[in-house]
Amino acid sequence: MEGEKNLVEKARKGNSEAFGILYDYYLPKIYRFVLFKVSHKQQAEDITQHAFMKAWENMGGYKPQGHPFGSWLYRIARNSVIDYYRKNEFSVDIEAVSPEALGIDNSLIAKLEVKLEWEKILNAIGGLTEVEQDVLIMRFVEDLPHGEVARAVDKSENAVKVIQHRALKKLKVTLSKK
Repeated sequence: MEGEKNLVEKARKGNSEAFGILYDYYLPKIYRFVLFKVSHKQQAEDITQHAFMKAWENMGGYKPQGHPFGSWLYRIARNSVIDYYRKNEFSVDIEAVSPEALGIDNSLIAKLEVKLEWEKILNAIGGLTEVEQDVLIMRFVEDLPHGEVARAVDKSENAVKVIQHRALKKLKVTLSKK
């Protein structure tokens, strides 16, 4: 995002308009990440709003340290999802995430007959660990670079690459069995 550093600095000083611009830019990305993790639109909306409220409340203490602002937001969102599951002990039906909610065109699915494959992939992803899911979502759904993912999941860049490799290997094994 062009001018992000300037907006972040203004937001750190309490400028709500600057934070609003950052919010508008990052909202769809953070929401999509959270929706993928919780599978329910209402909970995803609530968690996303909570994450942005936490970000706004802590803007004064935000220090870039050479990492993109988005990494910080993903970390807050990830922690908000973890908090949500700690407070609400139940299992998630990963199959409940619809391709439409993730912005995938229905006509494309019908033409390519991918729906069945999509369900297999979602089931396979559901069998991965939380950090493996987070890494794959951030890398391949959100298209974030390894460095940003590393910052969001509090791992080294090399660790993220290893996690990604192992997760893809697990997915390949799981999907080949079906």
